[in-house]
Amino acid sequence: MDELLATLQLQKVPKLGNQSIKKLIQTVGSARGVLEEKSDHLLKIDGFGEKKIKLLKDKKYRQIAGKELEFLKNNQIRSWLYTNPEYPKNLKECIDGPVVLFQKGNINLNNTSKIISIVGTRKATRYGIDFCNELLEEIAIFNPIIVSGFAYGIDIAAHKAALNHKLQTVACLGHGLNHLYPKAHEKYVNHLEQNGGFITEFWSTDIFHPKNFLKRNRIIAGLSKATLVIESAERGGSLVTAQIANSYNREVMAVPGRTTDPYSKGCNMLLKTQQAHVLTSAADLIYHLNWEIPTSKKNHTPIPLPIQQPDNLTNEEILIFNFLKEKGKTHIDQLALGCGLPSFKVAGLLVTMELKKGVRQLPGKWFEV
Repeated sequence: MDELLATLQLQKVPKLGNQSIKKLIQTVGSARGVLEEKSDHLLKIDGFGEKKIKLLKDKKYRQIAGKELEFLKNNQIRSWLYTNPEYPKNLKECIDGPVVLFQKGNINLNNTSKIISIVGTRKATRYGIDFCNELLEEIAIFNPIIVSGFAYGIDIAAHKAALNHKLQTVACLGHGLNHLYPKAHEKYVNHLEQNGGFITEFWSTDIFHPKNFLKRNRIIAGLSKATLVIESAERGGSLVTAQIANSYNREVMAVPGRTTDPYSKGCNMLLKTQQAHVLTSAADLIYHLNWEIPTSKKNHTPIPLPIQQPDNLTNEEILIFNFLKEKGKTHIDQLALGCGLPSFKVAGLLVTMELKKGVRQLPGKWFEV
């Protein structure tokens, strides 16, 4: 607790950022040691003059830190200090990683090679959400940890898909743990804390500000071995996260989309400029991360969903519907062959059937009822 209090105090000293605090701790040996060190010794550290040292010794920052420490205790919030073994190993490799992380839940990030971050637009399409669900269903046998930002769209789709497949999932927040944003996601909090949890670097007293969400993106990128961008417009936080992941020498993958789709333009740009690998299926992810296939599959039984045939299908559409209902998800070429119809005709029928809510398209020209 003394070390945590000392670290919190250092965080409140003006003009002391994460890198400066790390430098002080590494030089002296501990945060508490920095505060107790003689001024003439601190003056020998490059970049620390008398004004900064005077601020270090100001007791008002200890009082502020003490109040935050009380908040952490009263709300059962655990802390990971940069110097502690529990601090996430992947994030520790990042030069601008936070000195302190606050967390709630049951988070275990020891399996460092199987941590992936999933990000994307807050205005996710059905295509993006379905791709996310399909991807996590296919990689569930590897038991990866899914990291995202708890925002609308792709973020919450990733968390929900992880929970549905009994995977640990971690939400990185852009605010203190005394807030919850967005409020609409409050219904997922308990389930998420039981199967992962929440992480933030922000204090309870930090101002709720949009720029905080861009700042937390480096934590999303730093925690994982790979960042996956499923849908993104030409600009946005997802592209920032991808750029940060690249700067950390982590893998970045993006789902391609049609050039006319506004929420595929960011992904297509990453691919065109070779800032990301193509992600069309779980096989791409497994290949680039060099995951070994487990000897025994994860014990997971998906919940069967009721299948209802729309009333307004034509005879040929009913033929396709029944084939998919019996065989399950099928590639368009196999579908045409199995139904005895030309491929071009099947392609047109599938478009109409999507509009009638009879089928849905999956990545890679696969379809299911």
